[in-house]
Amino acid sequence: MTPIEKINENNNNKHIVVYRKIHPSLIEKLENQGYRVTQFEPINSNNIEEFYEAIKTANGLIGSVFKVDENVLSRAPLLECVSAISVGYDNYDLATLNHRNIPLMHTPNVLNDSMADIMMGLMISVARKLAYCDKRTRNGEWNGPLDKSWFGLEVHHKKVGIIGMGRIGEVLAKRCRMGFDMDVAYYSRSRHTKVEELYDAKHEDLDTILSTSDFICVILPGSQETKHFFSFEQFSKMKNSAIFINAGRGMTVNEIALIDALETGKIAGAGLDVFEKEPLNKDSKLLTLDNIVLLPHIGTSTIETQHLMSECAVNNLISALNGNLEKNCVNASIIKK
Repeated sequence: MTPIEKINENNNNKHIVVYRKIHPSLIEKLENQGYRVTQFEPINSNNIEEFYEAIKTANGLIGSVFKVDENVLSRAPLLECVSAISVGYDNYDLATLNHRNIPLMHTPNVLNDSMADIMMGLMISVARKLAYCDKRTRNGEWNGPLDKSWFGLEVHHKKVGIIGMGRIGEVLAKRCRMGFDMDVAYYSRSRHTKVEELYDAKHEDLDTILSTSDFICVILPGSQETKHFFSFEQFSKMKNSAIFINAGRGMTVNEIALIDALETGKIAGAGLDVFEKEPLNKDSKLLTLDNIVLLPHIGTSTIETQHLMSECAVNNLISALNGNLEKNCVNASIIKK
């Protein structure tokens, strides 16, 4: 018997439920490993009961966005692994997964460049008033020489303060320093000497970064510790020419405080790809402001990155079901071997 035949024999009758659309080649990869696959593209009110029925026999789950809480997990008694097509895992009941000794896999690293790109895009768009000028041009307001209301701010040779220096922060620092000749500072609980050496980044306290940076870029994870990390006090410490960017987690920003800062001129502008409640409420006051750029959580929404994330999630699931938790396992230290 060949190694592939042995794998297929071991995986026979194991059931994988995929609750997001992924490329057919990835479904085929799972089936070639001997798994039986059921796919939902995605879960909705029309198929939720069918999904609940499917997970009764599921050994593995792959997907994103849908909340996998205790109610869902209790319906999946045979579950051996959950593989998220995301880096963040706030949609997953980690306590229940730990209690049941079920590994939770995620997809770090493959999206670092896409996230850094979207943050640079927001910085440029807000500073140079790209969306604002586009709107006015479409409205027929460009009738001759431009007055100062069309003018923006430079990005190059300014100071950027990165709040949360992880993998994405490192790639963002590279773009800022090497591409735009910016001075880079960062706030983090630990020092990142690699970033300091490569990009001359400075590890500074939060108040110093807030009071001296031209751009504040937030890439914090979502947790009780980081909820409303930015509120009235933090915005009051920023330069009135500062631009605030958040592409990490919406819960880290008190949107009422941000609106106040934008309306009263405490800061010059903001760019958001994440919000406290998603989708953004249609009556949100954020929608009425001209000095903010709003994106519908598209940080990783490129065809290339979405495929890479899905591919990583499939590989993660296969590894975990074969007993390998060395890479991309959120709770590897908890899982009993």
